[in-house]
Amino acid sequence: MSRPRRLFAVLFVALAAMTAGCGAVGEEPTAAASGPPILRFGLPTGVTSFANADILVAQQKGFLADYGVAVQVDNLRSGVSVVEGVESGDIDVGAASIEPVVNSAAAGADTVIIGAYSDRLAVSAVTPKDILTPADLRGRPVGVQEVGAFREVMTRLVLQQGGLTPNDVQYVPVDAQSYTSALVEGRIQSAILQTEQAVAASHAYPNLHVLTNLADIVPNYHYGTFLVSRAWLDENRDAANRLMTALTKAHRYMYSNKAETVRIVADATGFDDSIIAESYDILLRDRQIFPLNTGLDPSRISSTVDAMRELGILEGQAPPVDRLVDTGPTAEAMKNLGEVANARQ
Repeated sequence: MSRPRRLFAVLFVALAAMTAGCGAVGEEPTAAASGPPILRFGLPTGVTSFANADILVAQQKGFLADYGVAVQVDNLRSGVSVVEGVESGDIDVGAASIEPVVNSAAAGADTVIIGAYSDRLAVSAVTPKDILTPADLRGRPVGVQEVGAFREVMTRLVLQQGGLTPNDVQYVPVDAQSYTSALVEGRIQSAILQTEQAVAASHAYPNLHVLTNLADIVPNYHYGTFLVSRAWLDENRDAANRLMTALTKAHRYMYSNKAETVRIVADATGFDDSIIAESYDILLRDRQIFPLNTGLDPSRISSTVDAMRELGILEGQAPPVDRLVDTGPTAEAMKNLGEVANARQ
């Protein structure tokens, strides 16, 4: 049955149920009397996006339970906030785009990548239709969350395509869930939207269009990571191994079970089933953003670090990939599940 259109609604009750009792960041989760300890799991947006819905699929379909893992999901403001939570110990496992993780490690923090929710970009630059090229953004207000966060980095990549820098536009701070309304109201002229947000915006507002897909601009850019602190990993490696096995199993399930994946993601994101079904085809059928195996291609990660350096957003000297990434948990997942033949990492 089709749900009513919920382009901007947040289903707080459903989300709370799915995340098994979310608490505030820093609030110590409590394990059930006979269950496993609950991992504090941080997401980088106030409302879960399609790209981050793998943890909810793993939870709802019982994959976490199958491998003796439980999570408390906390939705934060941005990947920067997630990394800060991991650094402080308020978050056990974080999901964040790669940029703040690399900068955290470059600054000397003990953060380390243990997996990927998506190793390919899943966002687009959306603008009014009178903006035909990135160069047309000169002098215009563009929406960002905070400098150094994922959407601001993606904005730099779009501007670069038009021969522009951040100095050539006006940055306007916008909350992650308010980009479309800010575009419609004219407060900004460009926004980096998740695929489901871009699909919904194009359906609801004919004056908006996708200016460019970021995956087309930087096809070798690594997108999303799962990160922990090395201290936490040293003490909880078995839990990390089991978590990554469950998440890898969720990725594989999502490719084979469209209807159930659409149901879970629609509930999490607040978008209509039809919007999520269209986004599913883009993300899983066309772009294959969720890795079937480890999702930790060292050449892709190195290319991304190089791109950060070229954009001027690398704060310090990034550690080598073999120091930035601990492949142990995903290697254990491959041992448990086997590798998918002819699939990328």
